[in-house]
Amino acid sequence: SFGLRHNKSHTICRRCGRRSYHIQKSTCSSCGYPAAKMRRYNWGAKAKRRRTDGTGRMRHMRSLPRRFKNNFRSGTQAKRVKPSTE
Repeated sequence: SFGLRHNKSHTICRRCGRRSYHIQKSTCSSCGYPAAKMRRYNWGAKAKRRRTDGTGRMRHMRSLPRRFKNNFRSGTQAKRVKPSTE
């Protein structure tokens, strides 16, 4: 029965935060930690969707469209646009 189980084979993973880190194997079954690359398979389309680009803060990629539009300039003052006199 399930009521007699006391030992945990999985504990919290330090990379993904899920209870998927196998203690004896010392591998996460969810993200593959300690492997350098994140674990993802094409047969798990929903799982890929949950942790793909755009599901977090995107601190770097959020500003890319604006910086691309301005040709990735940095450390310069924006040119002053004179108000049109109509």
